[in-house]
Amino acid sequence: MSPHNRLAVPAAASVVLGFLGLFFAWPVAAIIGMGLHGNVGEVLAEASTWRLVAFTLGQAAASTAVALIAGLPLAYVLARSLIPGRAVLRAVVTVPFVLPTIVVGMAFRALFDVDSGAVLPIVLANAFFNVAVVARTVSGLWTHLDRRAEDAARSLGASKLRAFTSVTLPALLPALGSAAAVVFLFCATSFGVVLVLGGGQYRTLETEIYLRTVQLLDLPGAAALSLLQLAAVVTALLAASFARRRRETALRLRSAAGTARRPQGAQWLVVGAAGLVVCGLLAPIAGLLVRSVSTRDGWGLAGYRALLGTGQQGTLEVTGLEAGLNSVRTAVDATWMALLLGLLASFVLVAVRRRALAESLDVVLMVPLGVSAVTVGFGYLITLHLLPGDLRTSPLLVPFAQALVVTPLVIRMVLPVLRSIDDRLRQAAATLGAGPWRVHREVDVPLAARSVLGAAGFGFVVALGEFGATSFLTRPDAPTLPVAIGRLLGRPGELNTQMAYAACTLLMIVTVLAVVLVERLRIRTDAVEEF
Repeated sequence: MSPHNRLAVPAAASVVLGFLGLFFAWPVAAIIGMGLHGNVGEVLAEASTWRLVAFTLGQAAASTAVALIAGLPLAYVLARSLIPGRAVLRAVVTVPFVLPTIVVGMAFRALFDVDSGAVLPIVLANAFFNVAVVARTVSGLWTHLDRRAEDAARSLGASKLRAFTSVTLPALLPALGSAAAVVFLFCATSFGVVLVLGGGQYRTLETEIYLRTVQLLDLPGAAALSLLQLAAVVTALLAASFARRRRETALRLRSAAGTARRPQGAQWLVVGAAGLVVCGLLAPIAGLLVRSVSTRDGWGLAGYRALLGTGQQGTLEVTGLEAGLNSVRTAVDATWMALLLGLLASFVLVAVRRRALAESLDVVLMVPLGVSAVTVGFGYLITLHLLPGDLRTSPLLVPFAQALVVTPLVIRMVLPVLRSIDDRLRQAAATLGAGPWRVHREVDVPLAARSVLGAAGFGFVVALGEFGATSFLTRPDAPTLPVAIGRLLGRPGELNTQMAYAACTLLMIVTVLAVVLVERLRIRTDAVEEF
């Protein structure tokens, strides 16, 4: 390590780990401590608790199965089919993953025309949200599989179906296992979708923690439920880590000689199935657009005009426009924080040469992704008042929570690009007299600029639509747009509902534009695959 790095790397690591310790590890540890010292035994003895656990795990398992079934045809097309419009397909598949969860819930509420609790929309909405994880994770491995093994099986008389089940599918199992574990994790901690579609009749651990904290003020009970949820999250993370290691081993043992070909014969059936999945992904989005302009009197823009007000009978303390501006401000703050932390963390991971240490740091940096945002927000409420100035009243509190969610995304998009830069370019620049900072400016910055811009775009829309932790932390007089949507849905009135649908549509449009921008930048790294 150069003398420059001997100072810079520890300093950068201290900033990143200090932020994680203060705004993640401490609040989560406080939740664990409260749960262990509270009435955890009483909560665990209640039959209702295990009904919550059963529904949480059951809907997550069902959603994961649907996502796997829907994602496989898309993965095949992305990895193996030479058809027009694959770039557009990648964008369409990615959009649902970065849509705000409350927008997805509202889209399925419009599609199924439900106002009370229903299980099927919850399962389908969670699957819709996570199809991209399956499609892009599996296609990443599928692209590297050597087609000669399939061709050999076909030459020995195996049908296409048998060649797939005997050769290709076993080789894809590591990626399928990794994707399934991550999807299950996301579905088990789903908040906005269940809150909107459950109708109070169906609740998961995530929504029950929110209910006990905000409405019942049962903090010990919420902490005890958080322990159960953390146990489920850790189990899913371990399964994902195990599957990911198997996936990486598979990639090392197999050639990356797989190339896309034009579909022939029965392969068009798979392409057709992928087309049906795409139609299924577009249906809720179209339903949301239609619902946002439909009223009792026909088509109209009453919901959009109502965003200039506070809703029916003053439901909100601010106008919908002000809530939108609050969302933009907090998302901008969260994005620059996440970019700073993510770039510092990526610099550290590139500079550290010991593989075991780098992998350990990487795992630590990814942990916030697997812990419930509701749990983190709950932890803030019981810890941050102990700091000087009581950060719970700071306008930066919500961006801090959102930055925790966005930082792993930044790392996953920027780190592979920095690692792919030939170190000889840096050595050549240093030989020509460039100092350490100029080397980074002249070599790293130009080559990683597109990835950084892409990470900023994805990070902005993720922060813009974050709902779990934000719902705990925003003040009534300064809600973000997702929180305002939740409040509008909690009050009766046709105008409130129209405002909620209009606000969701605006969030969705911003998300789509960001995804299109990222795809046009031709980012060479895929955040979903790396997760």
